[in-house]
Formats: sequence, C-alpha cells, structure tokens
Amino acid sequence: MKDCCEIHTDVPEQQRRVLHVVLWINAAMFLVECIAGLIAQSTSLLADSVDMLGDAIVYGFSLYAVSTGGRGQARAALLKGGIMAAFGVGVLVQVVVKVMRGVVPSADVMGGVGLVALAANVLCLALLWRRRTDDINMRSAWLCSLNDVAANVAVMIAAGAVAITRSGWPDIVVGLLIAAMFGSSAITVIRDARMAMRRVAAPVTR
Repeated sequence: MKDCCEIHTDVPEQQRRVLHVVLWINAAMFLVECIAGLIAQSTSLLADSVDMLGDAIVYGFSLYAVSTGGRGQARAALLKGGIMAAFGVGVLVQVVVKVMRGVVPSADVMGGVGLVALAANVLCLALLWRRRTDDINMRSAWLCSLNDVAANVAVMIAAGAVAITRSGWPDIVVGLLIAAMFGSSAITVIRDARMAMRRVAAPVTR
C-alpha cells in the first residue's frame, strides 16, 4: 500500500490539477463514509473512510509540503502517519464495542454509501486514467485508486452478507482487513519519517 499511495512533490502542473481534484474527492468521501459508518455502526464503512482519509492526506502533503525542506517534510510525514494510526485504532475500538454489544449494522446504509464511494473512486480512476502513463508518480496514484475501488467492492459484499445473515461479522471481517492494510501503511510511514528525521538531524561529517 505504501508504494501505491506514494506521490512525489515534483509533478507538472497538469498532473497537479488532477491530483487536486482527486484529493478533494477523497476528503469529501472520508466525511461521508465516516458519518455514515457511525450512523450505521459499520466497521467496514469506517475503515474505508480511514482509507479515503489516508489517500487525501498523502495527496495533500505531497502537493503542499514541497517548500518545507527535508526536516519539515519528515515532520509532516510523521504527523500523517500518526493521524492514520489514530484512526486505525478508532476502527479497532469500534469493533470491540460492536462485539460486546452484539450490534448488527444497517445493510441498507452500508450498501448505499458503499455504492456512492465506489462511484467516487471510479471517477478518480477515470481522471487518473489519461495520466497514468506519464511517470511512476501518476502510475502509483492510479494504482492507489484501483485499490480503493477493490475496497469499495468489499464493503458492498459485506453489506450483502450482513443483509443475508443478519449478522455483523461480515462487516467486522471486511473492516478489519481494510484497517489492517491501512495500519500497515501507517506503521511504514511513521518508520520512514523517523528515519528521515534522524538523517536530517545527523551532523555532516567531512
């Protein structure tokens, strides 16, 4: 996941415009899915919203942290990783509460919002399609959106399974799988940021 969502900052203006649009779509869908996930008590929707947030943060720091220098970029990456990890922990807490209370999420809300999220990510995929062969940066952004589409499909499958079984476990399993993938990415980001900060702080020897 780290490689697919890693966007460098030295991108041409046309690529920047596309990434700006993709950033705001991901940010908006994070809010929609997060609110819907809380209302529907859906682990998979909350986990997918965290994935959306992670993408928005990656694109945002990549586009706006260009002029901060090595130390500033390392701190920004550390903050990004911390935010991602915090939301991942939030998903786990929600799972524990759901298991203890035996809550069954709303399959209708899961399916409806999952469909909207799928449409949003398909739009991102279409916007990135023409630029996917520009360079490795845009290729990685396109692959990141492709992974998001797969996660959205998983949420919709979970919604169908919840509707059929009247159980919250399909939602929990899919949510934990998405959160695990996202948590792994957060750990990698934090580790790389700490290494970068140590390199910046290390004295230069001649």
